[in-house]
Parts: sequence; C-alpha cells; structure tokens
Amino acid sequence: MPHKIGFVVVSSSGHEDGFSARELMIHAPTVSGWRSPRFCQFPQEIVLQMVERCRIRKLQLLAHQYMISSKIEFYISESLPEYFVPYQAERFRRLGYVSLCDNAKTGCKARELKSVYVDAVGQFLKLIFHQNHVNKYNIYNQVALVAINIIGDPADFNDENNVTSREKLIDHYLGHNAEDPALDGTYTGKPDYISPLDDLAFDMYQDPEVAQIIRKLDERKHDAVQKERYDYAKKLKQAIADLQKVGERLGRYEVEKRCAVEKEDYDLAKEKKQQMEQYRAKVYQQLELHNLMDAELMRRPFDLPLQPLVHPGSPRHQKPKPSLPQQEERLTEKRAMEPLLQEQPSSRSRSVPPQHAAVGQVLPSPDPRPKIDVEMLPYDERPLPAIRKQQGETHMEYELSDPDVSEAQKGGISGEPEPLTEKALREASSAIDVLGETLVAGAYSKTWSYREDALLALYKKLMEMPTGTPKEDLKNMLRASVFLIRRAVKDIVTSVFQASLKLLKMIITQYIPKHKLSKLETSHCVERTIPTLLTRTGDSSVRLRIIASNFIQEMALFKEVKSLQIIPTYLVQPLKANSSTHLAMSQIDLLARLLKDLGTEGSGFTTDNVMRFSVSALAHRVYEVRETAVRIILDMYKQHRAFILEYLPPDDNNTRKNILYKTIFEGFAKIDGKPTEAEIRAQKKAATEEVERQKKEEIKVLQGQLAALKEIQVEVQVGEEKESDAMKPKNQDTQGRKADPPNAPETPDNHYLDHLCIFCGERNESFTEEGLDLHYWKHCLMLTRCDYCKQVVEIASLTEHLLTECDRKDGFGKCYRCSEAVLKEELPRHIKTKDCNPSKSDKLANRCPLCHENFSPGEEAWKAHLMGPAGCTMNLRKTHVLHKVQAPPPGKGSAMTRAGTSGLKAGSKIPTPKRGLSKSSSRTYTKR
Repeated sequence: MPHKIGFVVVSSSGHEDGFSARELMIHAPTVSGWRSPRFCQFPQEIVLQMVERCRIRKLQLLAHQYMISSKIEFYISESLPEYFVPYQAERFRRLGYVSLCDNAKTGCKARELKSVYVDAVGQFLKLIFHQNHVNKYNIYNQVALVAINIIGDPADFNDENNVTSREKLIDHYLGHNAEDPALDGTYTGKPDYISPLDDLAFDMYQDPEVAQIIRKLDERKHDAVQKERYDYAKKLKQAIADLQKVGERLGRYEVEKRCAVEKEDYDLAKEKKQQMEQYRAKVYQQLELHNLMDAELMRRPFDLPLQPLVHPGSPRHQKPKPSLPQQEERLTEKRAMEPLLQEQPSSRSRSVPPQHAAVGQVLPSPDPRPKIDVEMLPYDERPLPAIRKQQGETHMEYELSDPDVSEAQKGGISGEPEPLTEKALREASSAIDVLGETLVAGAYSKTWSYREDALLALYKKLMEMPTGTPKEDLKNMLRASVFLIRRAVKDIVTSVFQASLKLLKMIITQYIPKHKLSKLETSHCVERTIPTLLTRTGDSSVRLRIIASNFIQEMALFKEVKSLQIIPTYLVQPLKANSSTHLAMSQIDLLARLLKDLGTEGSGFTTDNVMRFSVSALAHRVYEVRETAVRIILDMYKQHRAFILEYLPPDDNNTRKNILYKTIFEGFAKIDGKPTEAEIRAQKKAATEEVERQKKEEIKVLQGQLAALKEIQVEVQVGEEKESDAMKPKNQDTQGRKADPPNAPETPDNHYLDHLCIFCGERNESFTEEGLDLHYWKHCLMLTRCDYCKQVVEIASLTEHLLTECDRKDGFGKCYRCSEAVLKEELPRHIKTKDCNPSKSDKLANRCPLCHENFSPGEEAWKAHLMGPAGCTMNLRKTHVLHKVQAPPPGKGSAMTRAGTSGLKAGSKIPTPKRGLSKSSSRTYTKR
C-alpha cells in the first residue's frame, strides 16, 4: 500500500538566509519552507534523496502565496549523476511538469496545494523551478516551496495485485473514492489505497504531537478491525475524529503564538502558550481516562511516578505500541459498551464476570484462553502473569467475593516479581549480596513497572543512607547500584531509562559528595555508564536520543565529572565507518556543544584531538556530520588561528575543488576580515564596470563639448562672412595688394578660433591648448570656479550649476524671492530676514550670482557687466586685471592700452551663445 516516503535534501542551487531547502524535510503548521536567493538566475533546482529505492505514486507540492514559480519540472534517477558521485554517471529522466496559478484571484493570500499522480521508480528526485509569476509582493523575483510530500511504496512491491479496471469502474459508478477520510470508514484492502493521514494537508494543519497520536490510534483501529473488535474500532474512530479537530486548533494556536513572537507581543505569546498547554493537558487527560492512550506517552522527561497503578491490566504496565495485547483490547472493548467509565478498582472488580462472559461469546472457540504464542512476543508485549492466570482460571473468579477479588488484584502488581534465573543469579551475584535478591529480581523482571519500581526503591535507599556508614559498605552499595544502572540504561522503556538516569545523577552529585567518597568512585560511575549512554544516542527513538544526549552534556558539566576529563576523550574517538547515522550525528553534535561549554583548556579537549576528529569527519557519508565538522573547524580557527592550518591541506585550487574545503577556507577569510574569492571577483568586476562607465561618461562629455564648439565656429564663420561682404568695397585696394589665391578668404575663417577664448573674446598667441586651459582656470572674466566642486563654470549659469550639477547640489535650495542658490541650513534664516534683493524675470533683467544685482537683459549685457569697469564689483578676476592695467610698466602704457583695445574689439566680433553654457552642452572644465 502506498505510504509517505521520507527523504533528505541532497543539494539546492541556493537559498535565502533562514529558508534553507532542508526546511522541506519538516511538515508542520509553522514551517517556512525553501526560498530562492533574491534576484536569482533561473531555473533553480533542488535534488531530494528518498530513504530507499521506491515507486513514486503521488507528489504533493504546497506553493507559497506570492513567491510562485510559473512551472516546476520533475526528474527522477536511480543514482546521483556524475557531478555528485564520480564514476556513477546516470542522467535524470524527465517525468513532466506542472504549472502553478499566479494566485491573482485570491490577492496572493492563499497557498496552492498541487497533487500530481505519477508512476516512476527511483531514489533521487530533482525539481526545477522556472521564472516566477510577477506580483507587487514579490519585489525580489523569488520562488519558494513551503512543503513537498512523496507517497509511494518500495520498488519491489508486487504490482500484479492492483485492482482491475473492472473493479475500478464499479467503484466509480458506486461513488466510492479512495481519498475518503478516516471517519468515513476507510477500506485498506486495495493495494493502491493512500491513507488520508499520509496526505500533506494533514501534517500542514495538524499539531505534530497530536498527528502522531492520531496515526497510532489509526493503526490500532485497523488492527482492531482485522481482529473483529468492532466496538473498540468504533470508539477509536470517534477519538480520531475528535483529535483531528484538536490538532487543527492546537496548530492554529501555535501559528498565532509564532506571529505574536515576531511582533514582539510577548504577553500574547505567553497567553497562547498557556492556552495550548491547558487545552493539550485536558485532551490528553480525556484520552487516558478512556484508556485510548498510554500514560507513558504523555509523561514529561524525569517525571517519574513514585507508586505503580493498582489495576494490573492498566496499559501503563505495557510498552506503547500500535496494536494492543489481546486481553487489553477485550477490556477496553467492553468498557466502551458501558455508559460511564469507571475508575475505582472495586467497581472494575465487580464487572469482571460479565466481561469474561461476554468475551466467551465473542470468541469463535469455546476455549476462553486466547491462542497466543507468548514466548514469541517481546518481554514488554507479553500479558502480565496475573492476567494470564485470570484467563486460565476464569471459572474460579465467579466464586470469589468482592474482598477476595480486591486482594487478588493487589497481589497482581504489588506482589513479588518472578524469581531470577540461573544465569541472572550468576551475573548479579555481587549485587544480590549488597542489595538483596528481592530488589535485584525487580530490576531483572520482565515487567517494566517492576524494573522501574526497583530503581526508585534503590534511589530512596541510597538517599536514606546515614553519613556514619563505613566507607567499604558505601563503596559496595555504589558499585552494585552502578551495575543495575548499566542494565537499566539499555532498557527500551522510556520510564525505566529515565529512572536510571535520575539515579545516576543522584549518585554523582549527592551520594558521593555527601559521604565524601574519592574521585575514583566518580570515575568508576562515569566510565561504566558513558559507553552505554553514547550507544543510546544512536537509538531509533528520537525521544530517547534527545534524552541521552542532553544527559551526557549535563553530566559532563557536573563539577565532580568536569575535572576528570573522561567524557571528552570518548567523544573525540574517530567515527566508525559502520556506525549508524543517528549515532554519528549525536556524537559530533555533542562534541560541538561541549566544546563551546568547556573549551580546550584543561577540559579533555585539545587542539590536536578535536582537529583530528573533525578532519576525519569531513569524509563521513552523512551530510549533517560533515556540516557539523566544518562548523567545529571554524570555531577552532577563531580561537587558535594558524595552528589549525597544520591539520588541513594547502589552500590551492586543487584543494578548493572540494566544496567542504572551499567553505572552510572562505570561512577563515571571513574570520580574518579578508574578502573571499567570490567577494574579490565581485569587487574586480565592479571596479572594471566603474572604469568603463567613467570612460563612457568622459567620451560623452567630450563629444558634447566638441559639438558645441562646432556650432559656435559655424556661427562665427557666418558672422565673419557677412562682415567681410560689408567691408569688401572699402578694403578692395588693400585686399588686391595682398593678392591671395581664390580660396584665400576661407583660410583665415577656418583658423579664426585659434588662440581665441570663446567666452570673453580675448585673442592671444599664448592661447594654445594648455594656455587656454590656464586662461579658463585663472583669468577668464566670464568664468569662475565653484567653491564646492572646484569645477570651472560660466558665471551666468552658476546658480543653475549649484542647483542641478554640483556634487553638493542636494545641500542647496532656491530662494523664491531672489531666485539664487542658498545652502539649505541657511535658507530659512535667509528667507526670514528678507535682506536679499528681489529678482526680476529673465525678459526684464539678468541676475548676477556674485554681486546679487539686477542689470539689463541680453547676452552682451553679461560681458559688459562682468568685464566692464563699471560692472560687477565682486568679480575677483576683473579686479585683478584692472589692477594690472592701472599700474603698467614704464614706457609701455600706450602699447598695452592699444593691445587691450584691439583685444576688446576682436572679442566683440564673436557673439556669445544665446543661452550661455547650457546644461545640455555640458561645457564645464576641470583642471587638467
């Protein structure tokens, strides 16, 4: 029958921080799922590895509400392709694709659950995500996947038992649907039936703990149906229906609590947490009251009962399992028929004869004893000895009175456990001499409640030991207790395992210090128990793994154990190649946690043993082990720097081909504050792009300047031609004497702009390319240097430059009265004082940004104002020139005056551009 297939994420093309693809391995209401990097390149891909080679029947995808891929493709393979595992090349085979809705109809507030039915065999599944749907919420163009579910069965599953097409056709016309929920009476006889509990929607909207309980109850229901316990199955069916509502409600509470935490509303989060705990405790109490759930499943860590329950048939005395033992099913089935559930032992004892009479009617055989091969069952699944006696001697119970029945029930659990076998007597002889045969027999009992009671009794006995007891007796008591603890640590029953840990903790932290025993006894306790505890960290039960790991970490931090440095030496032992995945993950995780708590100074951890262990773990087959090893190496590098490099290969291109070593060396660079290779490449690329951009801008500016100069040259040539035509009759004789060739007039026109300033009109033989630059930079009366960006600009456009072109243009504002550029921090005071001279429109007057005066409009008026003696008084360049003119060298005054006059006349012939230096012409000059 198809069922949910577990998987791990092998690789992904990338992810956003906090939204790794490994989130897809968890199904719960609060999972966030995977998200691609921001502004990523498409397509993105994820590769999943299933726990075994299987035939996939159904794929389910839960899309994000607005980070939605337009199309998702599916590929399958029997093994990884060559870029993952060399020499094992096999290409992925394409299965097809699905298109996802853009979610525009719901306003991107709902998530689409897509189910795809396939029939493909393989172990690796690759998903390829194409370009995202565009919407206003997805501003970074990402795609996301909240959850994925794979349903199938093992590849060697016999497909010949599939339902024929005729039967499918009949089911179709009868209205039968294989997707009916468990409440409608599921029929699991069909080989292609998929349970609703394996559906992705079930896990995504149910509380994880309640979902696990529902699955166990569903298994018990199926088992009861097969054994024709229909009343019990009916009761389980109703319990599953109620629990589904409970799970959805608890899942909603969890989501509300998470939202409150994100909003930092901790009062609401606390209220939701308390509400969940109260509601969960109430529901579990009801389940336990109706005998539908073992009490052990609801028990918290180290919450050990001090007294066993009275009734021998209580489910607490048996290991929780999917199918109940025969006798327990009968008792529960008959209790379901009663109008009220009874809790008192006396009332239950009175109802014993009717129950057994009813059981006799249900069984097809006249023999009231069930035909169970007890020896084939595990110890914890066998019926209790008291119950088997009741089953074999039912006729005797009719003759017992009520007090006799009560006494019989008490003797069933509070009596002596079964005697020790010969092997157990030889094995535990030393412990029997110290603790007594009764207590040791309880610890060796096949009934877990006896084993637990024996440990609790030993706990109480050690706590009550007087301080004046001889040292030898105390040591013997301790060693006998450690012997029983070693046996109990291997117990598969959680409550017995927790009782052993509680006893061990008391011995180390209370018993030994109280009686002032030596460190040798503490060392004996740790060395005898730590190997077994480390083995339990690889247990198949998640709960037992967590309990064992947490206790080892806690024990390593005991002040009595910390100084011995025993536990670290066990954790740095190399991982075995044939060790289980859980054991390897737990060992390296414990090492990482204790390394942070203990450090490498006097703790048993050294740079040498930690690095040798971590480097060897880099070659482990499990991804999580390798990832944790990388994290440990980076943490060690933060503390010891160069010493760590001695244990690693050289940092070269060949080494960096290994993704793990590349990650390690890039992590070292980040710790040292150096850029990684990727960052260096990005910086080089950015620098190259910046240089190219600057070159393009310079070329663009130069092209604009050249175009502006050509326009002015054309205007000057046209003006000169007109002037030449007007002067031709007057200067005909003079031009005749000079006798130029026919095309001679064009020659001076072409070179008229040589040695000429196009702004002030001055001509000078020293105005070469460098000379003009110097003239523009220091002497031209029409230009000035910006005090903020040091560019040379026209005085007429200085205000526009400060507001639109200057590097500090954001620091200027325009005064609405005088229309000049004023620093923003001074603008409010400037406007408030009203000291500025109001400006006029461009048609009525020009506005000088130096002296802040209005003068006549027009371009020629700018020359007169900036270059004339009666013009602008704030033009510092003009003041310098006038000073030079007023103090000429002796004997050259008249010549200088004539040269200046001719220079002004030559300048007046060149019209200034009508709009001055416009922004588009970009005629600003920087110092070369």
